[in-house]
Amino acid sequence: MAGIIAITGRPNSGKSSLFNRLTGTKKAIVDDMPGVTRDRLYGECEYDGRNFYVVDTGGIFGEDTDFSAGIRSHVEAAVKESDAVIFLADGKAGITGSDEEIAEFLRKCNKPVIVAVNKLDDPKHDDLANEAYALGFEEVIAISALHKRGIYDLLDAVMRYLPEDDISEDDGEIRIVIAGKPNVGKSSMLNRITSTERSLVSPIAGTTRDPVDTVTEYDGEKLRIIDTAGLRRRAKFDGDLEYYSFVRTLAAVDRAEVALLLMDAEEPCTDQDKRIASHVVRKGKGIILVINKWDLMSGEKKADEITRKIREEMPFLSYAPVIFSSALSGRGVGKILATAITVSQNRKKHIATNQLNKLMRDILAFDRLPSDKKGRTLKVYYCSQAEGVPPTFIFFVNNPSLVNTGFENHVKNKLRELEDFTGSPVRTFWRGKE
Repeated sequence: MAGIIAITGRPNSGKSSLFNRLTGTKKAIVDDMPGVTRDRLYGECEYDGRNFYVVDTGGIFGEDTDFSAGIRSHVEAAVKESDAVIFLADGKAGITGSDEEIAEFLRKCNKPVIVAVNKLDDPKHDDLANEAYALGFEEVIAISALHKRGIYDLLDAVMRYLPEDDISEDDGEIRIVIAGKPNVGKSSMLNRITSTERSLVSPIAGTTRDPVDTVTEYDGEKLRIIDTAGLRRRAKFDGDLEYYSFVRTLAAVDRAEVALLLMDAEEPCTDQDKRIASHVVRKGKGIILVINKWDLMSGEKKADEITRKIREEMPFLSYAPVIFSSALSGRGVGKILATAITVSQNRKKHIATNQLNKLMRDILAFDRLPSDKKGRTLKVYYCSQAEGVPPTFIFFVNNPSLVNTGFENHVKNKLRELEDFTGSPVRTFWRGKE
């Protein structure tokens, strides 16, 4: 399971530099939050075969040096959703009263804290980090985010606090994540699927805070259903806890095989719906588009109209099944689960190399292959399907640079004609023949 690590500390301690160092970016991933002094940042980090999310709380501290009640609420939200906290101190400036106030608060949060003393560019200054032990935490590491000193020691410490990696395609369970914006009916859908009151259901948007796993069975299959906190529209995204719950949602998607993207029948295809869908596809998960609250729709709107809207506004999900349902009445719930099982199976389908090459030769022989201005034409020598999920195909060609987006999409469509990959993304890679 992907974890979440929050970076906290007073202004100018180097939080953004550490964030960029951990995520390997020069320009941080930013979500604009109206009414906030600075942007809140989140990104992904990969180390030692594990992936986790990093949240930079730099913007929530503003320019204040006092640990005010307002700042405390922001930090509390960040810490609540994290698995561990990197408390960044300025090694050159030394420990200040603000550091001590933040430390006092963090000690009460019952989360692991790693103190990273930054800006210690030279090993001869590492003794300055000893001062940080006065903050009351056992783990203190001297680093320089700018010069990459001590970063691997810090990452080794972080790895000890990440959740156990429980993702496995062969454990006999099908992991299904329920995702969507707030108040779209995720908790109600979970309760309907499992016939329990496992999740707190409320009409107030944002009631659910933490992912809730529930194991159930359907048609002889064991299903692990993951309920997630929802997403707000950006214009209304003013709750800090909702922001950090969004990052938790990303981590929950990473655990799943199949995502149920719940959309409101009265307002499908919102920007947040598209953001979730893009993340699901990027992570290679199966996806089912569930139009919830269908029982509340008037007779004027037809299912084919909404389906057409989805296909027009989310063309990158042309392969995703669309199911109209009602968590309240139970309509369509059985179909959702049956489809989820099918999508899980589709993600694991494999085409034999000899069959794939024969069929691809037959298909490509009738197509005009891409070429460049120099008159070079793409030649496809052979292809094979890689192991693992989702279905991934490697094409060996004379010149990978000749492959354009249009041709790649064309090939993916042809692959879908060869095998039923409904609900599953299909990946293609192009390599030059050595």
